Amino acid sequence: MESSITIRDLELSFGAVEVLKNLNLDIGQGEFLVLLGSSGCGKSTLLNCIAGLLDVTDGQIFIQGRNVTWEEPSDRGIGMVFQSYALYPQMTVEGNLSFGLKNAGFSKSEIAERIDRAAKVLQIEPLLKRKPGALSGGQRQRVAIGRALVRDVDVFLFDEPLSNLDAKLRTDLRAEIKELHKRLRNTMIYVTHDQIEAMTLADRIAIMRDGKILQLASPKEIYNRPASKYVAEFIGSPSMNFFDGKIGENGQSFACDAGTFSLNGYQFGEGGAQDGTAWLGIRPEHIAVGTEAKTMPIQLEATVQHVEPLGSDTLVRVLIGDRRLWVRIDGQSEVADGDALNIGFDPAMANIFDKTSETRL
Repeated sequence: MESSITIRDLELSFGAVEVLKNLNLDIGQGEFLVLLGSSGCGKSTLLNCIAGLLDVTDGQIFIQGRNVTWEEPSDRGIGMVFQSYALYPQMTVEGNLSFGLKNAGFSKSEIAERIDRAAKVLQIEPLLKRKPGALSGGQRQRVAIGRALVRDVDVFLFDEPLSNLDAKLRTDLRAEIKELHKRLRNTMIYVTHDQIEAMTLADRIAIMRDGKILQLASPKEIYNRPASKYVAEFIGSPSMNFFDGKIGENGQSFACDAGTFSLNGYQFGEGGAQDGTAWLGIRPEHIAVGTEAKTMPIQLEATVQHVEPLGSDTLVRVLIGDRRLWVRIDGQSEVADGDALNIGFDPAMANIFDKTSETRL
């Protein structure tokens, strides 16, 4: 895939504090990349470096093959959408969309054409004569996206653009951004701490922690084969369940306080099976209950501790001895606190992580 953005050996420090550490990244032409991580991981800082809003300490940034490391933001060929709408309240929507183009010296006809095109794409044509105060939150964010869109750039940068919206608006606008990318096929880089946004929008996700990228892969790959225990815990709600134990018999078994599990069917990584202390993780939705559990290679007896009905499905917290596990079951299932529950899972759906390095085995 041809690269749209290339980042090489990027470092950024504020005094003695290292924020980005020897970071390398290639983003394909027309790719939708999501930078995902908890607060303070460096994702917005990386986006601001790409945008030129922060001067890097070391390393280089290339956009469309051109070294833009020290270029001004306006010269980088990017459009940026911020968490805050940052609209001029005294101007109409049309005025907000045209402001940057007027300053850049575009003709009136070119400005009108670009605004018309962006308004159609974003379905804000009826709003052009209104001022931001007369718009809903979702409409204001559409206008903010439109302001980036009229610049007709190759790369769009989104810095948590939906975090100020309510749940329904976030869902609606998420779908609109996805459709926008399908139509435009521009390169888009999207920063969020919301894993649902990341999983639904991204072609690839970069999981960040402490200024580094821990894993860069498709949403499916990250969900099914997380590179580390941290990634496994970060993706999924509730997060992955873990058994603390030991691999034995040349990778054939896993022993823990809940019993000894056969690992037949588990696919070890390139390093192969390694005996020793480890974590075995299984996601709540990969645990079967009741009669289905009896068909699974690994079967356990549990006691229901807590039930959370969610409508389409139900989250059940169970106890196996002193160990708590989350199980996701059908929303119509009848379970209550204190019930005995047979559960089971297939080791092929599990992930095993080395106890010391916490990397996937």
